[in-house]
Amino acid sequence: MRLSSMLAGAVAALSLAAPAVAQETVAIVGGRVLTGTSVIEGGTVVIRDGKIVSVGTGAAPSGARVIDAAGKVVAPGFVAVDSGLAGSEVSSVRGTNELRNAANNLSAAFDVSYGLDPWSFTLPVARLGGVTRAVVVPQHPGSSGGHYHEDETAGVGDGGLQSPGLFAGQAAIINLAQGTDILVKPRVAMVAPFGEAGAGIAGGARGAQFVLFKETLAEVRLYARNKSAYERAGLRDLSLSRADLEALIPVANGSMPLIVSVHRASDIQQVLRLAREEGLKIILDGAEEGWLVAGDIASANVPVLLNPIDNLPNDFEMRAARMENAAALNAAGVVIAIKGNEGSTHRARDARYNAGNAVSHGLPYGAAIAALTVNPARIFGMAGQFGQIAPGAAGDVVVWSGDPLEPLSQPSAVFVNGVEQPLEARTLLLRDRYRQVTPMPPAYRN
Repeated sequence: MRLSSMLAGAVAALSLAAPAVAQETVAIVGGRVLTGTSVIEGGTVVIRDGKIVSVGTGAAPSGARVIDAAGKVVAPGFVAVDSGLAGSEVSSVRGTNELRNAANNLSAAFDVSYGLDPWSFTLPVARLGGVTRAVVVPQHPGSSGGHYHEDETAGVGDGGLQSPGLFAGQAAIINLAQGTDILVKPRVAMVAPFGEAGAGIAGGARGAQFVLFKETLAEVRLYARNKSAYERAGLRDLSLSRADLEALIPVANGSMPLIVSVHRASDIQQVLRLAREEGLKIILDGAEEGWLVAGDIASANVPVLLNPIDNLPNDFEMRAARMENAAALNAAGVVIAIKGNEGSTHRARDARYNAGNAVSHGLPYGAAIAALTVNPARIFGMAGQFGQIAPGAAGDVVVWSGDPLEPLSQPSAVFVNGVEQPLEARTLLLRDRYRQVTPMPPAYRN
């Protein structure tokens, strides 16, 4: 098969149609409604003009298009966190990954929102798993899947490769609606690796990274107080570019959250100490040993993005990883959000399976649903705007054939911003194409 024919066929199959307009009134009636914070049996959800206007047990309003959800489950669209959706296509093809920037003169200012692709094949696949929003997070060049790779930062600090910097860049929130307007909000959080990954960047030791990090914050604050002096070259030399200094001001003053990739319990404690000393607003990402210090995390009012099935000691940072991590953190009062697998790009839809596994290991069912919906919105400053079925929230609603945490359950309707989305993806189109009994067109037989 010729490559040009394959690409042309794939693009044609998934070319974006003009997005529908969310003007009609839709009433989803008779289903078991999971609002994100409660359960309504035989509920009615009304969507109009892209928003949820009511949820309860009343009748459908006159003139509404009615969707019968009897025997089904109606839930908010899931929110993929720590995601690469629309930012990475094929992991083995470097030119399709817009999540990593290796330039040592631009790290914190790297903004993933400019590289997002609304035509990405990853979006319809995730949507079929009930995902309607995502927090797209940049990846640090010295890490892969959240873990440090020694060969990628070899030579840092010893005359070899230059360090790509302490920061990976700034995250963005997107919606997964069909169409070109997927960006919801850029620059919602800064990202930085700690633990082994951070140590590798700073020269090999954790203590070095913390000192370097504190010095970086001091420089950012110095720059913020003396911009006019900086402009006329009347300020001492600073280690970061102007773009990075500007990007870090909201982190240094505590208005922008810092997503910290960290795994080991002792590293978590040191990151909490750093946040306390510097007045930072942080979000822990990973925290596989978080259950050991759950009380400390809860006392600091710090949320956690986690994969509850990370239970193997793949390295010395995860010796105490266990399947009960999500349950223990939740019981301690920590706000958690559950991630998908493999960077939440091609397997973002796995988040619901991971949530189901967490329930089987002690996490209350309601907490698992919240960790996929309400909590991510809350963590990233979007509470009430999406992630729940409540008046005024975005019309992101999924009708499931059964319990959404059960692998065999499938969506029968998916709404994003009040617009019903097609239940198709490239994977399904390829399945249908190649299971035909009739001969393929000539271009596909070469």
